[in-house]
Amino acid sequence: MSAFPQSQRQAEQRPGDDYNVETAYARWAPMYDFIFAKWLEPGRRAAAAAASGTDGPILDVGVGTGLELPLFSPAASVVGVDLSEPMLHLAKRRVRRKRLAQVEGLACMDACRLGFKDSSFGCAALMYVLSVTPEPAAILNEVARVVRPGGEIISIGRISPELPALAALEIWVGRRFGSQIGWRPHFPWKVFDDWLKSRADMRLVERRRIAPLGLFTLVRIQRIP
Repeated sequence: MSAFPQSQRQAEQRPGDDYNVETAYARWAPMYDFIFAKWLEPGRRAAAAAASGTDGPILDVGVGTGLELPLFSPAASVVGVDLSEPMLHLAKRRVRRKRLAQVEGLACMDACRLGFKDSSFGCAALMYVLSVTPEPAAILNEVARVVRPGGEIISIGRISPELPALAALEIWVGRRFGSQIGWRPHFPWKVFDDWLKSRADMRLVERRRIAPLGLFTLVRIQRIP
């Protein structure tokens, strides 16, 4: 597989909301591993194990600093993309340092405009990504395009509890501080539910809470053959 079409190796021009996310993660890059590595590792490990069990190349969307890259099976073939150049720089260093032969390549790319042909991958893994983007449905549509029939979209992230008072607080925090922290605190299951209802070619395979304390949810969706 040709991982990086020449015309799509760099991220395209992005609207203001995406730029806020990009600059936020440029700030997070130097400290990201120190703050989030252990806290988010159970979810990364579960998602990497599920992705490694699929058939075909794996697209790691929002690879960040590459914390999950060593968790994929050595027999896998993984391509990682991310919007943040500083995060990708750290991911490339990790690949070299740990000699991760399963990583075919890494590239700066907008997840809403992936530079890959239709049905290029057996699986797309989204680890703590959908709550970062202002357009989660657009990302799901785009990764569905590049996953072949029979393949899977595997997501790990926080799903907000269905508590009105908490939802109101999360929405307020997101509006007030979202562009600074780089993610949206409020992410309801309705995002997945609405998207699945709009896609006759996709079906929910698994929805499972993950440690620590069941705060995060593993979601597996199959593109129907």
